[in-house]
Amino acid sequence: TAGAKHLRHERSEAPRAGDGPEIAARPRRHAPEALRVAAARLVRALRLPLPLRRPPRALSAATTAATTSNSPVRIYVYDLPSRFNRDWAAADPRCARHLFAAEVALHDALLGCPAARAARPEDADLFFVPVYVSCNFSTANGFPSLSHARGLLADAVALVRREMPYWNRSAGADHVFVASHDFGACFHPMEDVAVADGIPEFLKKSILLQTFGVHGPHVCQEAEHVVIPPHVPPEVALELPEPEKARRDIFAFFRGKMEVHPKNISGRFYSKKVRTELLHHYGRNSKFYLKRKRYDDYRSEMARSLFCLCPLGWAPWSPRLVESVLLGCVPVIIADDIRLPFPSVLRWQDISLQVAEKDVASLETVLDHVVATNLSAIQKNLWDPVKRKALVFNRPLQEGDATWQVLRELEALLDRSQRSRVGSSRR
Repeated sequence: TAGAKHLRHERSEAPRAGDGPEIAARPRRHAPEALRVAAARLVRALRLPLPLRRPPRALSAATTAATTSNSPVRIYVYDLPSRFNRDWAAADPRCARHLFAAEVALHDALLGCPAARAARPEDADLFFVPVYVSCNFSTANGFPSLSHARGLLADAVALVRREMPYWNRSAGADHVFVASHDFGACFHPMEDVAVADGIPEFLKKSILLQTFGVHGPHVCQEAEHVVIPPHVPPEVALELPEPEKARRDIFAFFRGKMEVHPKNISGRFYSKKVRTELLHHYGRNSKFYLKRKRYDDYRSEMARSLFCLCPLGWAPWSPRLVESVLLGCVPVIIADDIRLPFPSVLRWQDISLQVAEKDVASLETVLDHVVATNLSAIQKNLWDPVKRKALVFNRPLQEGDATWQVLRELEALLDRSQRSRVGSSRR
């Protein structure tokens, strides 16, 4: 096509001479398929949204390898120019390893899994747009800057719209983006600014894979979305003894930012004062191992702990949620209304504790009660290898891992979309 030099096609097989999204020679179709294609062309001609296709096959839980099993959805991965992704990864190795790196891990996993990836866009149920917006480490504090995120994504969408026909047929409703940041596609770490900015208009009809999720309405989840875990390097689960064999001599652990005076220079209260309350109530309590300074080997401390405190920061979620599960330390989630990833598989109510932000002063009593009653049951559920695997983005993809769970969530989303469309047509 005219845009081939700008937007290449991702293929799992060698391209044939003259192939293109619209003009490549195709095998003769059976009559129903020919009718479907003709209808699709008519829909595009009329500029009407094309209903999301249901996948022809379902992913079997009995298969032994995700790379050989049937995938719940077929995803076409756009091969964008490297300035949208690979150049960022090449510039800084942190790009592929830090807490926002799900955008890189998902891209790599899809590229390496022919079972999940559509070689031709015509065969796709969904379209993945790989843009790395979390790899600009230009800030003084070393955290990724998101100041360029909206512009970079807007450029990618403009390119896709211009060079390929698939965005325009559905206004992007079957296109998938990763937004693994504090408040998802609102692209700002401070909630008030994120809410004021909102999700960019050009993403509001698309599907977002985001770490941010809360129960109830929120501006930063006003788009179709799947809640995913923050990225933690897969080897974390292998570096230390298996959870059930670890010696746990720390009762309750937290290492991280705890401000004595939580109101920062911007006038905002960090962690809604929760971490300051933790320090105030338990900083001198010998049962609580609370540390404010950074320590590279902090995961060894988590592996020694019965309970790992996971209070909110600027956003409700943190990588401690994943690290706690991988290291067999019971997560104590202190973040009201947080929505957690893959609830049907993880069953968070069986492997973690949730304590209301207002109840921090009663935390010791809560934990003592758990130790006296059902700690062993929680640990048994937590130490299930299936739970650990579901939170890790492996490369290549493995059955049951985080990417695999994302594919299942996307399948469920397509099911709901189809039922909604059928219901609307009957009214």
